[in-house]
Amino acid sequence: MDKSETQKRIIKLRREIARLRNAYHVENAPNITDDVYDSLTRELKALLEEYPEFYDANAREHRVAGKPLDKFVKVKHQNRMLSLNDAFSYEELYDWEKRIKKLLPAEKLQGSSFRYFCEVKFDGLAVSLIYKKGKFVQGATRGDGFIGEDITQNLKTINSIPLKLKKPYPLSLEVRGEALLSKANLDKLNKINIREGKPVFANTRNVAAGSLRQLDPRLAAERKLDFFAYDIVNRREARPNALGLASRLETHSAKHEILRKLGFKVEKIEVKAENLEEVIAFIKKFEKIRPGFPYGTDGIVVSLDDLKMQEILGVVGKAPRFMVAFKYPAERVTTMVKNVLINIGRTGVLTPLAIFEPVSVAGSTVSKATLHNMDQIERLGLRIGDTVVVEKAGDVIPKVVEVLTGLRTGKEKKFKIPALCPVCKSKIVKKQLINQSSVAYFCLNPKCSAKNERYLEHFVSVFEIYELGPKILRRFKDEGFITDAADIFLLTKEDIASLPRFGEKSAENIVQEIENKKKIPLSRFLWALGILHVGEETARDIAIHFGTLEKIILSTNPGKNFSNFYLDIENIGPAVSKSLFDFFHDKNNLNFIKKLEKNGVIIEKAEKKKAGKFAGFNFVLTGTLSLMSREVAKEKILSLGGKVVGSVSKNTSYVVAGALPGSKFKSAQKLGVKVIDEKEFLNMLD
Repeated sequence: MDKSETQKRIIKLRREIARLRNAYHVENAPNITDDVYDSLTRELKALLEEYPEFYDANAREHRVAGKPLDKFVKVKHQNRMLSLNDAFSYEELYDWEKRIKKLLPAEKLQGSSFRYFCEVKFDGLAVSLIYKKGKFVQGATRGDGFIGEDITQNLKTINSIPLKLKKPYPLSLEVRGEALLSKANLDKLNKINIREGKPVFANTRNVAAGSLRQLDPRLAAERKLDFFAYDIVNRREARPNALGLASRLETHSAKHEILRKLGFKVEKIEVKAENLEEVIAFIKKFEKIRPGFPYGTDGIVVSLDDLKMQEILGVVGKAPRFMVAFKYPAERVTTMVKNVLINIGRTGVLTPLAIFEPVSVAGSTVSKATLHNMDQIERLGLRIGDTVVVEKAGDVIPKVVEVLTGLRTGKEKKFKIPALCPVCKSKIVKKQLINQSSVAYFCLNPKCSAKNERYLEHFVSVFEIYELGPKILRRFKDEGFITDAADIFLLTKEDIASLPRFGEKSAENIVQEIENKKKIPLSRFLWALGILHVGEETARDIAIHFGTLEKIILSTNPGKNFSNFYLDIENIGPAVSKSLFDFFHDKNNLNFIKKLEKNGVIIEKAEKKKAGKFAGFNFVLTGTLSLMSREVAKEKILSLGGKVVGSVSKNTSYVVAGALPGSKFKSAQKLGVKVIDEKEFLNMLD
């Protein structure tokens, strides 16, 4: 971007951040995750560092949060409630250390006084508690940092907030901390909502914030919120002698000790660190236990432990210089779409691929994500040049989940499917999918190289021949060793070892793995064939119904109408029926199957489905199950004769909903399908 475009981008980012901030802090209706908000603010910060002339001290990004709600009494904070600057990498932590060391006197950097204190950063609602003569008299939200909302009565419903402090206590005291909900209580609330047909809560932070912003304290009491204290603000008023800790109130870590003595709940996972290496070691240690931590967290707060040093460093803008929040890798970030390319799949279907500015998400850098089909592009309303939200949970393939239309400049371009295949230049054909409202675009050229490459990759994946990755397959094809998947089973150690960069050991490993994978169950063989609309589940249904491949081929009667063919098989509709009919009427496909068998592939007979208590029942699994994985739940259902399907329909018997169920839960509600929680499901297994 040139300087003019950068300025426009900064203005757009400021407006969007202000809108999201208002939804999050004022309306209590966040419509986007913290990861996305952080990503946008990080981009704004980077642009302002590159173009400091666009810095505006009065801009909204320098405010801590939103304005207070009118329905609560406004409270002026005696000490401003600050926010924290973020660090998203270890390099940024070192940069922060360099900055603060430049601002401190040289004598302060000597000895053991320069050390850090690390504590868990909770994902809840920051609140301020005021105590007079040891009694809790007022509690308030952060608001805009200067003025918050009085939520005293709601905070009194939280059992971990002491209404009276333990002695000895100061005459007056202001404590800061986080009101939050445990993951276990979120799960309980969602199970109740599922049973009562109510919407489920997205996360613990929303429940905590929403509960404390209700006029009726009884609702807050029902939610069973928790509170963790992390700071004493008016240090001079909270005189050390009155607390019996005269020699220890010189550090932030000492504040935590005082809070515990006064009766506050303070998180035990914390550490004093002599240097950043020890800080980073603590960050890595907590990252391992974070998934099982009982409360929502998004990072670690790192601060200088010495309070006198904190006073010297002071505050800049909305955040203290002496403290920073290290954020763990985000699972959702924002980036800009540079282009949309086309991938050719194993069936010849065209799949749009978004190419965007490289961005770090969930610990890895990604620069592209599938858009699945034109319907997805239209649903998202995506255009080339858009700012989008990219999601990547764990090792899952990244995907574009949202378009931030508020950041458009007017230069974005719509994407159109090309008329010709970008690889083989054959004409692209649009097909209406039977029994579906969507359309798909295909390259029908059987000799399309891209189509054949995708098919080979799919084939070896289903056969679980892991030694043959995409690059090796391409190499073997280029060398003429294979022309189709059946040729894989004729490869010899001598052939492979003759190629540069392939030693005898690697050649032996490849050949041995191919030999070990020649025997395959009928269901997986059908899946490996790459028949349109036939995935793992459908292939299993067909295999169980017929038992052998011979019966499948023999049952194909050319006189039958394809719309009725295979329809007596459970869960097989017209689209799959036509696809199967077309596949097994193609002589090339039948010859390919014969070639596979000739080259040593052994197709095992399928066992008939055993009768069980779940026979005739279709299950849909959604959300996170706490007592077993969804794969284990699926196997239990199958072992009892039931069926696990991917989407909800009128034929669905049960939807098993774990924590944070998705759109399948809503579909079940609309269709009147029975929804059960994990406990009910386990009772059914007994």
